Amino acid sequence: MQTITVLGSTGSIGTQALEVAEKHNIKIKALAANSNTELLARQVKQTGAEYACICNKSREASLRAALEGCDVKILTGNEGLKTIAQLDGVDKMLNSVVGMVGLEPTLAAIEKGTDIALANKETLVAGGELVMKRAAEKGIKIYPVDSEHSAIFQCLQGNKREQLDKIILTASGGPFYGKKRDELKNVTVQQALNHPNWSMGSKITIDSATLMNKGLEFIEAMHLFALEPRQIEVVVHRQSVVHSAVQYKDFSVIAQMGVPDMKIPIQYALLYPDRVECPTRELSLTDYGTLTFEKPDYDTFDCLTACIHAITMGGIMPAAANAANEVAVRAFLDGRISFLQIGELVRNAISTVKNRPCDCLETVLETDRQTRALTEERILQLDS
Repeated sequence: MQTITVLGSTGSIGTQALEVAEKHNIKIKALAANSNTELLARQVKQTGAEYACICNKSREASLRAALEGCDVKILTGNEGLKTIAQLDGVDKMLNSVVGMVGLEPTLAAIEKGTDIALANKETLVAGGELVMKRAAEKGIKIYPVDSEHSAIFQCLQGNKREQLDKIILTASGGPFYGKKRDELKNVTVQQALNHPNWSMGSKITIDSATLMNKGLEFIEAMHLFALEPRQIEVVVHRQSVVHSAVQYKDFSVIAQMGVPDMKIPIQYALLYPDRVECPTRELSLTDYGTLTFEKPDYDTFDCLTACIHAITMGGIMPAAANAANEVAVRAFLDGRISFLQIGELVRNAISTVKNRPCDCLETVLETDRQTRALTEERILQLDS
């Protein structure tokens, strides 16, 4: 029996991971959530978790009340996340929190010697150089949970890494594929949250609508698989059946396919290398009939372009792009800025923040703080 901890247990990835864990008798040592104390408490009771962390410290009393009488240790805030990341007797930590908060517990788990199932994009986008270097030094395995990176990971199995030519990173295109900038000026939050294929949290759904999500995955893929920007081709695949593919030097292309259900990559990351029945439906290609592949519109969806520019520049620029996007998405969800201004704010950050080497955690955190402040200031200027 495997024992895991789950950071972000009340989110879309976390809840599906617990479903997979229940099916395959995976023991849950600890759970962490941002602020949903009601669901977190239910999960603790259902799984028998020994530790529960609520990141929003103002919700501690609510969680304690909900877990009164339960034999569980309650932790709070970022320190609580780092404590959970370094618990004894854990085989793997699933990190599915949203945002920069995921970076420090990832590094903490690496220092502890715990393998990681990674669904937190910001860990590698903002701190990829630090994370991958330290993981290699400590012999820690990082299993990708994103469907695209899981697909690439699966397509590499049984093949020599040095024979890889490039990867083909697929994108659904989101709800606005085919639209031009003039058509996106008055996009509403509800329209942006209407993803055609996937059911996800609000932040990642907006990222999918702007194609920022694909830009972040572009950066992640470079770190996960030691690639150059020229070795990544982004392809819009509206059906979300081909989750990504790998082209080898003989020009053979191996793709991983399946229904658009995150339980498949979650289960592969948790149970690797075993393949067992997954709590999802099987793929019927005849039901789909036709699969299409097209080039993305880099001009309209400038978040994708900005991310590729940021990782090409290197240093702290990916961290700056990520921080600006987090602030911008929150502002869009709150009705403070328009849809198109998300991309404008990301581009403004990478053209304003001074680049320097990504040499330590404090550099990443300082870049994050600086860029958030800069982006908030820019939003205020847009309001005035």
